[in-house]
Amino acid sequence: MCVLTSIFISATTWRDGCVTLKLKQRRQDPQMPQTLHTSQWTPFPVELVFAFFANPGNLPHLMPKWQQARIENSRLLAPPSRPLASDPTLRYQSPAAGEGSEIAISFRPVARLPFRVGWLARITEFVWNSHFCDEQLKGPFHSWKHRHGILAETRDGMNGTLVSDEVEYSLPAGPIGSVANLLFIRSQMEQSFAYRQKRLEEILPVAARQAVRRS
Repeated sequence: MCVLTSIFISATTWRDGCVTLKLKQRRQDPQMPQTLHTSQWTPFPVELVFAFFANPGNLPHLMPKWQQARIENSRLLAPPSRPLASDPTLRYQSPAAGEGSEIAISFRPVARLPFRVGWLARITEFVWNSHFCDEQLKGPFHSWKHRHGILAETRDGMNGTLVSDEVEYSLPAGPIGSVANLLFIRSQMEQSFAYRQKRLEEILPVAARQAVRRS
């Protein structure tokens, strides 16, 4: 199924003193993937930042409170051996969801409404202190692929980490899904990632202090 997304003028002709416009319709598959990109630099070591994101138990803390997100079930497969950091305080032992792991969560998609939506995701790629990817198996999207980039980066002489997100998604319900994306879904996703960046700035200092106490 295709939905009309634009009309453009391809040519003009002169007839009886009037300009006749020849119009063509440009059509696009409503399930064509959309993309969303965000990035954030944080002044904390990549070992800490990656360990935080690789632990699926931290996901609900990064989602807006009104969504009341919770993990319903998980099947974690161990990733490859964690690289040994030269600094003993950066040798974390936290859980990590390696390639093939599956995590089921539920959350409220609309504020102030009591119903919840389920989401089952699988980790499809995992490279320590570089990136990991998750893909929706079941959930509200027709398709969803999310690449979490987590790379060491120095800025102004300070060691830190660049956190980037590349999301490729499409919606179900054909033209209705396309309209919903334009009206509210896209903006809600952007707001959710902005909230996540704000929360990360609050959480990482606490995580760093706890790591020092445990070392």
